[in-house]
Amino acid sequence: MSGNVIGSGVQPMGGVQHVAPGSAAPHWGLPIALLVCVALLSGCSVLSLGQSANPAPVLGPSSAPVPPAGSTSAPAVPAASSTPSAPASAPLSAAERAQQFARWVDAFRSSARAAGIGEATLHAALDTVRYLPQVVQADKVQPEFSRPVWDYLDSAVSAQRVARGQDKLRQLSAVLGPIATRYGVPAEVLVAIWGVESSFGTYTGDIPTIDALATLGFEGRREAWARSQLMAALTIVQNGDIDRSHMLGSWAGAMGQTQFLPTVYVAHAVDADGDGRRDIWGSIPDVMASTANFIAHSGWKADQVWGLEVRLPAGFDYASTDTRLSSEQWADKGVSAMDGKQLPALADATILLPAGARGPAFLIGNNFRTILRYNNATSYALAISLLAQRLANGPAVQAAWPRDQQPLSRSQVLALQQALNAQGFDCGTPDGIAGAATRSCIRRYQSSQGLAADGFATLELLQRL
Repeated sequence: MSGNVIGSGVQPMGGVQHVAPGSAAPHWGLPIALLVCVALLSGCSVLSLGQSANPAPVLGPSSAPVPPAGSTSAPAVPAASSTPSAPASAPLSAAERAQQFARWVDAFRSSARAAGIGEATLHAALDTVRYLPQVVQADKVQPEFSRPVWDYLDSAVSAQRVARGQDKLRQLSAVLGPIATRYGVPAEVLVAIWGVESSFGTYTGDIPTIDALATLGFEGRREAWARSQLMAALTIVQNGDIDRSHMLGSWAGAMGQTQFLPTVYVAHAVDADGDGRRDIWGSIPDVMASTANFIAHSGWKADQVWGLEVRLPAGFDYASTDTRLSSEQWADKGVSAMDGKQLPALADATILLPAGARGPAFLIGNNFRTILRYNNATSYALAISLLAQRLANGPAVQAAWPRDQQPLSRSQVLALQQALNAQGFDCGTPDGIAGAATRSCIRRYQSSQGLAADGFATLELLQRL
């Protein structure tokens, strides 16, 4: 996924590792009390469970700084320890950067040649390659504030998007039906991903993929990852699926109507229309079959639902939410469907509380985790799941979101982590992101204080610490 204005105009907030570790952070040596005082004076914005702090739009399997599982099929890149990268010290002048970038491209060209990329492809792809400063800037952005999960879902699962998605389902039924049958992935799920990733194909990104990946490789923070993606992009060009000038996408290298990274494309793209090309840019059959193929290979189970909204009993043990239990076991604990019907069969389900104990609760299973393989953000996976449910004429979220909840900024989460560490709860290295380790840490603190152990970071919690 990218930092471009794509699709819904909102970006999954889950860590997705989505916050690039390259920006400045408060000085670690500051006293805890000072950090907390500074944080309490700063602005606020909700940091929901599993969310990152970037409100930009959503872009498919590439949104994470590292490729998703199963997307490592790019040709191996020979080690190139001598490859020049931009130094981390003083800023380079434009001339110096151009020289170093040219040397990096030359070294990569040699590696690509050794990996089997032909001269014609190397000339077509790399002779005109450009360094893109905006890509480096986008990669380093670490927004201080995040969007509340309900705000994200308001956009991602809007009434307008539901209506458009249902129209697309009707218009493309002849295409989607056979694909859904072949791969075992419901048409509603494919259309939901398509809608969130590129607003049903209306915007797929306009940054040259080769240039973006070469820039990220040269910049050096994620060089090995960018090199593997760039090698896969050259493989795609060499195979004739698309030429360099039409290989466009996000600043992070995501491509096509459902935003595949090049390695994901190499491993999972499908020529469904039989024209000899795997065209995820312009062919709807190829877009849908490729997306279904990736989801199927990521572990989708055709006989299961993604999950459902549930009602929790009074006195529910919030510390147990991450425990994987069967639907029957959760029912024995008093968890029930909102409509009172029997819970659907799920063998290893957990409880998701995207806004803490005050917000809606969801019982989620294997297929929800499969969507996380596409984009590892709980808010993103929830958006896809709820949008698909609405496209199939299912219910919207029924419980109220805690829209009055005082949110936390990134620096406030950092102060919270520092304070918890200082009191012996071991949140790990403070980074300002309320990920799994921080949620676990918060639960331990909440339990020690007799609070609902939902692991949710709030201003009230920070003030209490």
